[in-house]
Amino acid sequence: MLRRVLKALAPVAVAIAIALIPAPGLAQHTWYFFAIFTGVIVGLMLEPLPGGAIGLIGVTVVTVLSPWVLFSPEELAKPGFNSANAALTWELSGFSNGTVWLIFGAFMFALGYEKTGLGKRLSLLLVKSMGRRTLTLGYAIMLADAGLAPFTPSNTARSGGTIFPIINHLPPLYDSKPHDPSSRRIGGYLMWVAIASTCVTSSMFLTGLAPNLLAAELSRKIANVQFDWTTWFFAFAPVGIVLLALVPLLTWWFYPPEVKEGREVPLWAARELVAMGRLTRPEMLLAGLVLLALVLWIFAADSINATTVALVVISLMLVLRVVTWADVIANKAAWNTLAWFATLVALADGLNRTGFVDWFAETIAHHMSGFSPVSAMIVLVVLFYLVHYLFASVTAHVTAMLPVFLAVGTTIPGLDMAQFALLLSLTLGIMGIITPYGTGPSPVYYGSGYIPSADWWRLGAIFGVIYLAVFLCIGLPWVLLTD
Repeated sequence: MLRRVLKALAPVAVAIAIALIPAPGLAQHTWYFFAIFTGVIVGLMLEPLPGGAIGLIGVTVVTVLSPWVLFSPEELAKPGFNSANAALTWELSGFSNGTVWLIFGAFMFALGYEKTGLGKRLSLLLVKSMGRRTLTLGYAIMLADAGLAPFTPSNTARSGGTIFPIINHLPPLYDSKPHDPSSRRIGGYLMWVAIASTCVTSSMFLTGLAPNLLAAELSRKIANVQFDWTTWFFAFAPVGIVLLALVPLLTWWFYPPEVKEGREVPLWAARELVAMGRLTRPEMLLAGLVLLALVLWIFAADSINATTVALVVISLMLVLRVVTWADVIANKAAWNTLAWFATLVALADGLNRTGFVDWFAETIAHHMSGFSPVSAMIVLVVLFYLVHYLFASVTAHVTAMLPVFLAVGTTIPGLDMAQFALLLSLTLGIMGIITPYGTGPSPVYYGSGYIPSADWWRLGAIFGVIYLAVFLCIGLPWVLLTD
């Protein structure tokens, strides 16, 4: 009981403590907002309440205190400015974010796989062919993501909407349950391999993550630097190949499954497949809809938004009775994740809105004088990577921080802007591993219940350091030598 009380009080204590510290050279309302944001992050780490509840409380506190934490005195003084209405608009802004609804769609896809039995069938096929060892299952998941990544710019669609619904059926086959100590049997291992793999493939291909394309365009406009698909791939390939080969093994070491192997499991899976019989009509309908989504995600990205594709498929699932509306509204994990990520998007946007991000970037620029070009590259790449703790969207990170960091780079004599812009951009995928809200699919895997909050933050820090270290030790010298 005492531990629960301390967990509940810690976020409040942290927020108050930060708020009481004199604002370090920025507006007072900006510093207060940062204090609340930090308190929310501490709450997500300790989880005295579900993530969705913590996010909702956070944006509500900001909205109630908006005249002091969200708006500047200049804004409040504008004629006709209504702080109450403006604060409410900000509070609900995350619910209009396309990525938030794409994440929700991934849960609905998973629901379809579960209800029709297609997910179980595909899982059994995977177990039958590669289920003798848990490690080989990990490599199968990694290879599946790598195979889809070059053609799927949305990693949420790729990993959250395609891979997760299938592997979500694997843990129950081994009596591994979410929100339960048995999650460590195999569920936690498989889920972490999946999210860790998609973060690497998101950096490996220019078309593996939508913000990569945005970064390329911003680099062209701001730094007059242009890189194509081939340049991007060969720049990251040495890092990506090493990391993809290591991800299942690293997860095996840092988050080992209790079930290591089982010769009887593939035999059992074969018997279960025989018992399931031939494909049913609902399974075939769902397979067709998923194939439609994949085709549109891969070949029609310029014509139809990935989130729209997901919503179209969900609508067709309802019309064709693959799932019912009662099934949709009963999916608590989907609605919880929707609330959690939507509120986090709003809170992260608030950091930019109140000027905290600009202040942080200007502070970096002020302290960069006197650095050699290579030293400056290393420091700026590390800071660009770590500042992602403040963002609930890679797109938001690119939009807010890449132009600023590129501008800082232009002030450093001798710094090669082509190399610098490429190095910054190549980190966009791998930085998503550090938090449970760092990239689109993260909330899907976090919401699955197989990886507790404390474990996620610990693994995120470990893998985040490993990814960054490999990038700096292999990727940076490779780019400097081959450019």
